[in-house]
Amino acid sequence: MTTSAAPPIAPFRFFGLTVTRTRRLGPSMLRITFGGPGLDGFAAGGRDQSLSLFLPHPGQPEPVVPVGEDGNWFDAWRALPEDVRAVMRSYTVRAQRTAPDGATEMDIDFALHGDGGPACRWASDASPGDRLKALGPAVEDNTAVRFRPPEDTDWVLIWADETALPAASAALEWLPAGMQARVWLEVQHTRDRQALDTAARARITWLVRDEGAPAALDAVSAAELPEGTPYVWIAGESSQVRALRRHLVRERGFDRGRVTFVGYWRRGMSEEQLREAAATTATEDE
Repeated sequence: MTTSAAPPIAPFRFFGLTVTRTRRLGPSMLRITFGGPGLDGFAAGGRDQSLSLFLPHPGQPEPVVPVGEDGNWFDAWRALPEDVRAVMRSYTVRAQRTAPDGATEMDIDFALHGDGGPACRWASDASPGDRLKALGPAVEDNTAVRFRPPEDTDWVLIWADETALPAASAALEWLPAGMQARVWLEVQHTRDRQALDTAARARITWLVRDEGAPAALDAVSAAELPEGTPYVWIAGESSQVRALRRHLVRERGFDRGRVTFVGYWRRGMSEEQLREAAATTATEDE
């Protein structure tokens, strides 16, 4: 008898998402829970697990994403007219769990702004039964999880604005009991603050812009930090992320290899513009 090995599981593939419920977390935050059979096989790695959401245009029953049998989709998607092809946005998986009926559920928290783009508009109007597509993980240990403290980490520093708050919250839940952490979380409104669960020894400071909180760089640079070997995770608006990284590496003397930094957005630029800028930079660097 001959046997053949099972085909390898691709670390990322497309999933179908169906909205099951929505819940306001604050003036600027909305949690949307997704379910449905299209989520079968989804395997988030926790922490700052990211995925690509594909949103429909107004009037479309579901997003248009052409996926061939070979899994190739990007070129075909880009070839479609902008008002037809699905809007692609990057988001963090806030939580994944098994529902009482045994089905998979997933939460994604959306930061809402009055002048927000298509993702904000879609989320604000979302209701049960709405459908999306996602390019997400089929294995838990995947490269879209960036929060990875080395084994010799003595303490953790976290800064996040509201766009990275879901990732920071999930990372705090993941930290082992007793791990020391200094955390700064920036939000617009007082009621955007959330109760956070963590077994770590975390000192959490909320920077509320409506209350006149100091800028991220000012808050962190004025802080007395713990002794020992740190690990840093900073995510949010790109200019603040860069400023914090420079301060920690150049002025505090942190090992740059122990600083994970992610620009979730850039002031004055859409995600499409950011993607084009990144592609141009990569081409110029070749």
